This record gives sequence, structure tokens and C-alpha cells, in this order.
Amino acid sequence: MLFFGFCEQTPSRCQEDSTILVTTLSRWQKLIPKRAAFASEFLLLGRSLTICHCLGGQKTVIRIISLVPSVTELLVAVGLGPWLVGRTGFCTHPPKVVDEIPKVGGTKNLNLEKIRRLAPSHVVVNVDENRLEDVDAIRRMGPTVIVTHPCAPEDNLQLLQQLVLHFAGEVTGVRAHAAHLEQRLTLELGECRRQVWPARRVLYLIWRAPWMTVAQDTYISRMLAEVGWWTWPPVKGGDTGAARYPALTGDEPWLEDMDELLLSSEPYRFGPQHVAEAQALCPRARVRLVDGELLSWYGPRAAQGLAYLRSLARA
Repeated sequence: MLFFGFCEQTPSRCQEDSTILVTTLSRWQKLIPKRAAFASEFLLLGRSLTICHCLGGQKTVIRIISLVPSVTELLVAVGLGPWLVGRTGFCTHPPKVVDEIPKVGGTKNLNLEKIRRLAPSHVVVNVDENRLEDVDAIRRMGPTVIVTHPCAPEDNLQLLQQLVLHFAGEVTGVRAHAAHLEQRLTLELGECRRQVWPARRVLYLIWRAPWMTVAQDTYISRMLAEVGWWTWPPVKGGDTGAARYPALTGDEPWLEDMDELLLSSEPYRFGPQHVAEAQALCPRARVRLVDGELLSWYGPRAAQGLAYLRSLARA
């Protein structure tokens, strides 16, 4: 039993038919046979058409909104790009895919009414990125809410399994793509842990005016620890809240003891013009501009980020 509905409709009005003829601007045609077991998206005269299938008498319509930039990229990497119907303005990768996906606001200033109109089946959120009150409002709309909270590079393995659990039964290829990413991450973690790294005291700055850094129980800090870089101050921020990203006064006595000062490219876009100011903060440290996406994004960038870290540590 096949169902179909235009993505703009809320809720999608599905109609049963034995076959569906899908035409895209007269360029090609595809005939979908009766009881075909698949889910995909096509363009019907330039409009998105969500195709779903019926198994055991229950229809399944996959419509995903991602409110987490790194997970948006991950969803595409595991083959779920065609099922993405919404994203935040900060979800910028991969650009050729996400440019065609409607924005639903920022990670912390969501357009809840637009999310409602898009009628998602699944919404992916993150403990650090999104506000609890927004997540609660989305949950009341009825979709499956997938909560993510990787706090260490190996947590990406659990994140991959979350996506497999929710989508592998409906979308062909998700399990295989996830297995490939898992293999790459496991390899890169092994490369990091095979070596004994000299301990270095590191200040990792994510913001300016005020200076802000990361607590030791954050994803970024635990990424850096894979090459023996220990972030300061030596505090834990807890599972949620502002304490995970402490602000500095600039007068902390331990700043003079830092070996490395890393200026992230995000969320604040540090550049060469900030190096002298940062050097004054930690006069004995080596100051370097670093790729914040590689060091803080989950998903497909995690393995690449670990390789990048090794190159930084050896430089």
C-alpha cells in the first residue's frame, strides 16, 4: 500500500493508489509499483513529494527536522538527506544539500510555528545547542524527539546507533553508512591512544568579550585530551547549563602557566587580528588559530578532527 503527500501540507494528506507516476519537468518518469517497500523523495514539478510505505497496516512517513548543525551533516552522511525537511540557519554543511532545506530559525531562537507546519515525524535536538522549553514545545507537537548529547569522541558511536535505531528499518543504506563512519572513528581513536602524548596545559577560547572557554567534561575538552592536552580551568560544568562554558576575567593567576592557547573559529570567529590580544592573556603560551568545526562537531568530522589534533600536537 503506497501513500504520498506534498511536503507543504500539514498534515500530509496521503492517498492510496496502485501506482504513482512521478514526473520532474518532463525530464524523466519513474513508475512506482504497487506495494513497493521503500521510502524516498522525488520532485514533482519542482515540489517535494514524500513517498512512504505501509508495512503491517501502518504507514510510515519519514520527515526529519534537525536542530543541531553537526547532526544535520551526519544525517546527510548516513543517507538521510532526502528526508530532511527543516534545519537551523547554523546547519550549513554540506552546503549543496542544506541550501535546499527550509530554515526554522536558530538553535536557540526557533520558529516553532514553522516547525509545526512542516509536520516532522522526527526532530533531532541537542542538550547544549537547544533550549529545554523549545524541546518540550516540540514534543507536545507529536513527533519523535531524538535527544543527542555526545560528551566525548567515542560518544559518536552511540550517536550513530541512535540513527540506526530510528531509521535503518525504514531507509536502505543507513546501517551501512553508519558502519563505515564507526570504522573510521574507531581507527582514528586507536591512532590517538596508541601513542603516549606529553601533557600540555591548554586554554581553548570559544568567545571574546568576555573570554569564554570550556569545562573539562565537555566534548571539546575530551577531544583535546586524546592528544594529552588538558584544558583549563580544571572544572566540571555538569550535564547542562552555562557552567559548561565558563567565562574568564583575564586576571586568573593560572593563565601565565598555559602551554597552548587555542583560538577557535567558532562560535566566535577568531582571526589573526586577535592573536596579540590573546597572547597578552597568556604570555608564555603558544597561540594558534584552530578549526573549531573539526574540534567540536560530532558525526563525520569527529574522525577527521582526531587526525587534525594529532597534526597540531606534533607541530
